[in-house]
Amino acid sequence: MKGVNFFFLMIAFILGITLFRQFNFETMSFKDPALSVIYLVTFVFSIFILIKDFIKRPKK
Repeated sequence: MKGVNFFFLMIAFILGITLFRQFNFETMSFKDPALSVIYLVTFVFSIFILIKDFIKRPKK
């Protein structure tokens, strides 16, 4: 049985925390928008890989 891909799990966790810290809730904007877009794209990609691997998991 295949386990969770810890590499993409750690990337998603770190980027999620980073995006949360960079977001200013008072002005509803990011501190550095260009860098936040790169973080967001990578975050979404890592979540996509995790979901894809979870769905492909063989059933017993």
